[in-house]
Amino acid sequence: MANPRTKVVTLINQKGGVGKSTMTMNLAACVAEELLAGLPADSPSPVAVVSVDPQGSAKWWADRMGPAALPFHLFQADDDPLDWLGQLNAIHGISHLFVDTPGWHDTNPDNTEDGLEASYSGDVLRTVLDVSDEFIVPMNPAPLCFDPTVRTIEKLILPRGKKFTVVVNEHDTLRGEKRLTKTRDFVLQRGWPIADTALRVYSVHTDASADRLLVPEYKELVSAAQVQNYENVRTELWATTDKERRSAIEKTLPTELKAADDFYRLADELALTGAAK
Repeated sequence: MANPRTKVVTLINQKGGVGKSTMTMNLAACVAEELLAGLPADSPSPVAVVSVDPQGSAKWWADRMGPAALPFHLFQADDDPLDWLGQLNAIHGISHLFVDTPGWHDTNPDNTEDGLEASYSGDVLRTVLDVSDEFIVPMNPAPLCFDPTVRTIEKLILPRGKKFTVVVNEHDTLRGEKRLTKTRDFVLQRGWPIADTALRVYSVHTDASADRLLVPEYKELVSAAQVQNYENVRTELWATTDKERRSAIEKTLPTELKAADDFYRLADELALTGAAK
């Protein structure tokens, strides 16, 4: 029997600073946690992260945590052979792979070419895009993020005809819903899919890499009783569409678990644990 194909999910946006590395690491951790829960305790992780970002933020984060604490494999591959990158969807023992990509300067902003440099780094990104099953496009609810997101989708994603979802990241609830609503409307008016789940601003996310944490470890920052309460209310929290009821449930949760819940909810909404099709 042939080995199952590796599902490749690539996080991409031309705009830098939209949270690609943070989302890559934490979504991979959420998927790994769920998949490993169904395997024997000594099983190797079936999840991997590949970073083709020369800045190496994901690798720095992983190095801070150490291999024993990391629930997935991580490869820094911005200068790896294109032949290897072209086989990311067929890695033995890896069922799910998440790719962290860099922001980039569009060399042809006014035409229909892909805008990537005629360089090795441009070829690396093209190769990764070609073997990806689907794309997650992180987007901050800020006007300066709109045009780069459009270029990313129109020049790199739509021509490949693959599934993609825009995800609003760093939604600041203290500023109200106006920016979030404008961002959603901007995406929906173009007929593009956008996740219902918006990732909110929490300091625990900002500090996580320095503190050697991923979303599953947020549970270690609170009491066992608080974790149990979260497990008890999560089904209702995710199911309710009543904002007042959702707010009432969230008031019973510590900040760390509300932050974690955004990622768990997003991974579930996007069915990231599902197999490659």
